[in-house]
Amino acid sequence: MLDLYPLLLRPQFQERVWGSRDLSPIYPQALDGGPIGEAWLTGDECRIANGPLAGRTLADVSREFGEQFLGRAPHASRFPLLVKFLFPKDRLSVQVHPDDEAAAQTGAPCGKSECWYVLRAEPGAKIALGLRRGIDKAEVERAIRETRLEELLNWVEVRPGEMYYVEAGTVHAIGPGSVIVETQQNSDTTYRLYDYGRPRELHIENGLHALKEQTHSGKVAAARAEITNGKTQVNLIASPWFVVDKFRLTQPWQFQRPEHAQRTVWCLAAINGCGVVESEGAHPVMFTAGEAVIVPASVDRLIIKPQWEAEFLCSSVPAESVPHPATVPFEHAIGKAK
Repeated sequence: MLDLYPLLLRPQFQERVWGSRDLSPIYPQALDGGPIGEAWLTGDECRIANGPLAGRTLADVSREFGEQFLGRAPHASRFPLLVKFLFPKDRLSVQVHPDDEAAAQTGAPCGKSECWYVLRAEPGAKIALGLRRGIDKAEVERAIRETRLEELLNWVEVRPGEMYYVEAGTVHAIGPGSVIVETQQNSDTTYRLYDYGRPRELHIENGLHALKEQTHSGKVAAARAEITNGKTQVNLIASPWFVVDKFRLTQPWQFQRPEHAQRTVWCLAAINGCGVVESEGAHPVMFTAGEAVIVPASVDRLIIKPQWEAEFLCSSVPAESVPHPATVPFEHAIGKAK
């Protein structure tokens, strides 16, 4: 059987009406077509760029190698997380995602809880997360008909380095002016509740069914960074569905899995600089900002060498049961989207 090795994935660019034609500095090259809203780093159809598996899709490899590749994952043959960059130049629709239970009722493989790491933000850039205190579903439905739902949401300004937890069932939206790295359950089920009067399809019945008036969503409390020998590591979020750590390397770093730890697949998503990943029996692979390297669960040890500095997010499913993260809830809206 073919030995697995760290896999470099080519991003998959998704056109969106709210997207941008300028994705720099993450992707400085010119792109054809319409505005790009999302760059999927671990989409099912993202293709491998290195080694014997080059040209295969992430979905293919997940099905073929199963637990050897994925380790502890909710589904034995399906990649568990979708990691993407968001480039909003206009307001995203107000939307909501189902939780695992609601998704199962429609035949979907899982719900869609997610988190947002703010990589860049212009002054005044905002997100909407949850309903203002005291708002119920009936008032949401009235506000949709009256084209004023944005007034009922918690709009907050965002700053680089912040992490936000978006539990499934939370009504949410993103305004223009930021670059966000999103880590989510591997689902594309989105119910659009409201689109500021734009003539796009809405999914009001399903969306109201999935919507929760109160959730655990909010800004995640910042953790203390651990700094040792040219490596800075900070846990950005730990939740029932994903764990995300941020690394900054200025010196080579060697990692070996603890023998007692449950094995999981890792996604290393570069956000600045570049680095080289080395593992036994495989050719070194370089990844740079906007690219992802997948480390299979069967890989015990690897070395990452920054060139000359590398920053990346490491996303995985939790190795054991994890509660919802501690968050700061939003009591009041601070204004409307731009």
